[in-house]
Parts: sequence; structure tokens; C-alpha cells
Amino acid sequence: MSTHTSSGEHKVLDFSFPKFHRLTQTDEYSSVFGFRKAFRSTHFLLHYRIRSSEEMAGARLGLVVAKRLLRRSVDRNLVRRLAREHFRTLHSRLPSRDLILRLASKPEPLDRRVLADEIRGLLGKMITPER
Repeated sequence: MSTHTSSGEHKVLDFSFPKFHRLTQTDEYSSVFGFRKAFRSTHFLLHYRIRSSEEMAGARLGLVVAKRLLRRSVDRNLVRRLAREHFRTLHSRLPSRDLILRLASKPEPLDRRVLADEIRGLLGKMITPER
């Protein structure tokens, strides 16, 4: 994706979701859940763990969307896509944390805009005062 600046040059915006921005290992998930810090919204829990200074800087994201809450795979994938999209757009402003966004209750009805607002709000809480 590129945008034009006032001087006519192209500025490239990187909204990729590379592997080093993801939690991939079971023990990475366990360490975040073990830290026992989380923010809650109507449908989500955002678990987080402060990353140590030896670890690479930057935020990483893991997702948990249970099949028992959303039976259809297209619905689970929608929630994951929304989470990744908002994480990518806010990543540069997020502190160095490991984050896990977990769907905690079944959204009835499944409203894309409401879920997106909740995700954005939870990630926004990580940007504001240092926790």
C-alpha cells in the first residue's frame, strides 16, 4: 500500500502481519495467560504480558476464537481478520507486550462494526498509560 505525499513522492505503509509479530508457541501463550493481566470488553478479553528487555522490542499478538462460541468457520475467521487488521494499524504505537485477544462470550448478533470497535478499544487501552 502506498500513499502520495505533498511533494509527490510515494510513502509506503506496511500493514503486513509478519511472523515476528505473532505468538506462535504454546509456551508463549502460557506465559501470557500465566501473567494474569487482562482488559475486558463485552465480548473479548485482552490478556497481556510485559516483554523483558532481552526479548526483541515490539508488540506481538495471539488470537483465541473458540469453536464453541462461533460454530461457523467464516465467523471465527472474521473475528481473526478484524483483530489482525486493527493490530497492524496500531502496532507502531503499541508498547512492547505479548497480547492475546480471546473471544470470551458469544456475540449475538454477529455485528462486524461492534466487534471492530471493541477490538480497537481494547488495543487502545494498551497505548494509553503504561501498565
